[in-house]
Amino acid sequence: MLYLLIHFFASTAMMGLIWLVQLVHYPAFRFVDEKDYISFALFHTTQITWVVAPLMIAELFSAFLMSFDSSVTLWVKIVSIICLVAIWLSTVFFQIPQHSVLALGKNLEAIENLVTTNWIRTIAWTIKSFVLGFELLRLFKLPR
Repeated sequence: MLYLLIHFFASTAMMGLIWLVQLVHYPAFRFVDEKDYISFALFHTTQITWVVAPLMIAELFSAFLMSFDSSVTLWVKIVSIICLVAIWLSTVFFQIPQHSVLALGKNLEAIENLVTTNWIRTIAWTIKSFVLGFELLRLFKLPR
């Protein structure tokens, strides 16, 4: 149960963060002045890493350990792992490469790609958070 709680809290923290990034922060990239863009991009990637890396690592390890927890239903484990794989693949194959392009300077196409492909992570973290929340309700036998 402890791993489910850790996984839930890491996932919901990331869900809240990703919605803020998706609706506010990434779209705001369009409004940063070109002369300041490289400094901005470096600041963003450095600072956001301090926030997301511990949460994503906690989420990854807690998902692994949760997969051995017999109190968690199989479908919750499967949904959680599928969402987690989608999040990590999206991060590695879409978000990181777009941030690498943006580290070289303002690029509106890269910004649009970043915003568009980030919906994968936004949806996956949202689904995962709700599924985990319902599983916690089930385990604590709270009214739904």
